[in-house]
Amino acid sequence: MNLSIKHLIGLEGVPREDLDIIFDTSFSFREVLERPVKKVPTLKGKTIVNLFFENSTRTKMSFDLAEKRLSADSISFAASSSSLSKGETFKDTIKNIHAMKIDAVVMRHPTPGSAKLLSQFVDAVIINAGDGTHEHPTQAILDMMSIKEKFGDFKGLKVSIIGDILHSRVALSNIYGLKTMGAELMVCGPPTFMPKGIEHLGVRVTHNIMEALEWSDVINVLRIQMERQGKSLIPSLKEYREVFGITREKLEKIHKNLTIMHPGPINRGVEIDSEIADSEHSIILHQVLNGVASRMAILYLLVGGLK
Repeated sequence: MNLSIKHLIGLEGVPREDLDIIFDTSFSFREVLERPVKKVPTLKGKTIVNLFFENSTRTKMSFDLAEKRLSADSISFAASSSSLSKGETFKDTIKNIHAMKIDAVVMRHPTPGSAKLLSQFVDAVIINAGDGTHEHPTQAILDMMSIKEKFGDFKGLKVSIIGDILHSRVALSNIYGLKTMGAELMVCGPPTFMPKGIEHLGVRVTHNIMEALEWSDVINVLRIQMERQGKSLIPSLKEYREVFGITREKLEKIHKNLTIMHPGPINRGVEIDSEIADSEHSIILHQVLNGVASRMAILYLLVGGLK
């Protein structure tokens, strides 16, 4: 089961066959995580560096745990405590790390395209853990794995991504991946949260939350990324919740059970109310568990075959 890709920079252009292999392998590792002994020697002797130039909780912990479960040697790197703070260039930092004979790099960076650039500097597997507002492929893979676990297939499934589409790397990777797998996509949010020309990606666009809820089988709710906005693009968080927040009152009007997703972190009481995030229709905690299994699969498939 070999992938056609050497790196996982994004899901744009990744063929369905590769995604199917990743999903099948992910479910195999889910079984490993259910065992009393959750560790396997699959990547014993491999060295993986985690380069996080932005804060992260779920993604970093998920990769750390996936690497430990696979018996890899892992090194964590924080930009704030590195020589970058002394003026060293990104390129020199990477070359120095690569000189230590590593096998793979998992990187999060605030600049779009940074993972692609990194792949040109080093002869190691590059896994993009989020590059600015561009892509976050491993999050989309765990999201899709969670949908596949619930529904079995993607063909004809209606998925809406709701919230801050403009600043979301999760949205773009989900759009690429879900379209490849045969799902129908809609994006919903204020006009100020919509990238120009997003409809050219083959998604429906609406600014009416009730239209999105009535149309959907699954909704993936995104937080407002205030840290990426130069200025506020909405009047207030209270007004955003009233218009676009996922509340019990809105869901009761559509008379159907939607599957609720959220990549985290959740701003409870803003984009989604706690009673909805914690309801029986939410698969948010399944996403967390599937995050470890799917990242184990990605590491195994990309790094396991290296000589």
